[in-house]
Amino acid sequence: MASRLNPYITFDGDARQAMEFYQQVFGGDLNINTFGDLGGMGGENADKIMHAMLETERGFTLMASDTAPGMERTPGNNIAISLSGDDAGELRGYWEKLSSGGTVTVPLEKQMWGDEFGACLDRFGISWMVNIGQS
Repeated sequence: MASRLNPYITFDGDARQAMEFYQQVFGGDLNINTFGDLGGMGGENADKIMHAMLETERGFTLMASDTAPGMERTPGNNIAISLSGDDAGELRGYWEKLSSGGTVTVPLEKQMWGDEFGACLDRFGISWMVNIGQS
């Protein structure tokens, strides 16, 4: 897969409803994984959305999640820019440049879903997420 850049929105418990709405608006295929699906947690948080991705026939991609327990959600910090793909060299290069002079909030390393993932605020305060798919 070629690298892609798209918005990633964090919701306050209503990510499923929002993404189903956006699917009605834009069409396309919606894939949803809950925290329970991916073994992240159970109980009241098991049905919350860990990751959702809407891909449309027009080439639009929108990703979203519910705010993870323990994380703070404040209007204005609930959207990030996501870079994803499987070209590890290219994506690590972007990561190094974006995180340089900024703040790493999640180190770029292997995650429970099998991919390498990292999150940072760049030196201008913009939130970025980088996901390197493992083929």
